[in-house]
Amino acid sequence: MTVGKIQLTQNPVAKAEMLIRRPVEEVFEAFINPEMTSNFWFTKGSGRLEAGKQVKWEWEMYNVSAQVRVKDVEENKRILIEWQGYGAPTTVEWVFTPHGDGATFVSITESGFGGDGDAIVNAALDSRGGFTWVLAGLKAWLEYGVKLNLVADHHPKGLRER
Repeated sequence: MTVGKIQLTQNPVAKAEMLIRRPVEEVFEAFINPEMTSNFWFTKGSGRLEAGKQVKWEWEMYNVSAQVRVKDVEENKRILIEWQGYGAPTTVEWVFTPHGDGATFVSITESGFGGDGDAIVNAALDSRGGFTWVLAGLKAWLEYGVKLNLVADHHPKGLRER
């Protein structure tokens, strides 16, 4: 079936959201502190996220790393980074909203995907899926103390090559 190239009228934005039943300070710290983040996302980070700083995140199981430029950090409210997400620099924003008694609603948005329409749509879909895994892993780890290894197990070596 031939569908042809996708013509976009606006660039898609990838968005993943989840309620985490932990206080906003704890949820925020889980993304700022690489020693915590490595429990549910990447395997190694070179430093805490601070505005104006550049850090390196590594996914050792995939032999992949990303240079991350931290554009803004608002304590317990917001994180804004730029990274080379899908072949072009993209912007990722985390927003932390206190909800109810000791819970936090986390919203992650990635934008600025580059390439032709097909590439942009595929990147946005991959991003949304990836950040959904990240949030699910965070939820399990913070709420129940369980490391699900969702990011590592999503593409296990030897099953299929991309």
